[in-house]
Amino acid sequence: MRSIRAAAAGAVTLSLALAATACGGGSATGGGSNDSPKTLTYWASNQGASIEIDKKVLQPELAKFEKQTGIKVKLEVVPWSDLLNRILTATTSGQGPDVLNIGNTWSASLQATGALLPWDDKNFDKIGGRDRFVDSALGSTGAEGKDPAAVPLYSMSYALYYNKKMFAEAGISEPPATWDELVADGRKLSKGGKWGLGAEGSNPSENIHHAFVFAKQHGADFFTPEGKADFTGDGVVTAVKQYVDLMAKDKVIAPGNAEYAQNQSVSDFAKGKTAMLLWQSASANLKSQGMSEDDYGIAPVPVQSGTPGTGKQVNSMVAGINLAVFKNTDNLDGATEFVKFMTSDDEQRILNKAYSSIPPVKSAQSDSAFSTPANAVLKDTLAKSAVALPQVAHESQFETAVGTAIKDLFADAAAGRAVTRASVKAALEKAQQQMPAA
Repeated sequence: MRSIRAAAAGAVTLSLALAATACGGGSATGGGSNDSPKTLTYWASNQGASIEIDKKVLQPELAKFEKQTGIKVKLEVVPWSDLLNRILTATTSGQGPDVLNIGNTWSASLQATGALLPWDDKNFDKIGGRDRFVDSALGSTGAEGKDPAAVPLYSMSYALYYNKKMFAEAGISEPPATWDELVADGRKLSKGGKWGLGAEGSNPSENIHHAFVFAKQHGADFFTPEGKADFTGDGVVTAVKQYVDLMAKDKVIAPGNAEYAQNQSVSDFAKGKTAMLLWQSASANLKSQGMSEDDYGIAPVPVQSGTPGTGKQVNSMVAGINLAVFKNTDNLDGATEFVKFMTSDDEQRILNKAYSSIPPVKSAQSDSAFSTPANAVLKDTLAKSAVALPQVAHESQFETAVGTAIKDLFADAAAGRAVTRASVKAALEKAQQQMPAA
């Protein structure tokens, strides 16, 4: 899922507890209709460097859809910081869009509300079949054993972006492959008002993505196989401390990054203020901020030792955006047709090129644009060393509770307060207490 998202735990808990019937573009039947066959409302997530850039990308495609089908699409691009709460409010109020983007990590949580149209075999057949989609992308569309709550739209993975000039000036010949190497390189690069690595310490979701990867690398997870929250095991505590220590102990992240939550770390990297960035499919964002592709390299996210792969060598969560339909939309046929359009080979090539993401549709990946060195790293990561975040009903509460705990630990680090194993464990215990029973 794209970064820059945060949700209020109270709103999440309320919406999931209510498990609403559904909401849509105006139908009050709760089961979907075709009462308004000529219009659709669409909430798109903010994928580009700004909402205006997203509108420039999407409006021509929506006009193309209208010309093909006669259906006019009313577009609203919603910032990530607002999107989940907007969706959760819609599931309880009955006032929402027909079609919407969701972060793929939210799939199981939103599925649990009962508000989204299930993508059973019959619905998949309407858009060309389930087999068109990459397996790893389908793995983040809902709880195991249930029909997906959404369809993959954009696939992403994390990568390490590094400034070639700053590396050369520091005498570093290649990007770090392990966390020890990243810390060592980061210390060499953190001088003269510049820093080795950027982070979004005030962004709960960004925090949880990295902590999840660290935990996997330590052989740990945040949930038991039965779906019960398990935030305080040794591996999880070690993982969270290792992440926060990049600021607290290793001093490779600027203290001011503890307040970052709105892409500031990407801007810092583009401006040469930091030498490294851990981000999802950042090329288009960096280009929009004036950074040439010749100025930076892209490498896999470091692992504890060795090279990325399965098991403990996981180096990314399966990131991405899914496309969902509210179950009681008043243009059910049109909404399905819109999903078919957006996941067609042509649109997948156009949209994923624009956002420097990877098409989750297999046949669209053959385009040469997705075989560049940058995209090769992302595709290889998704295929070999990325794992989906827990597909459990309370995943969104998990992101908020643990991500906020890490935010608070970053605040401690920035203020010069000690970040110890005991303080990390206490923060995670508090987060676990906020979780509903499995």
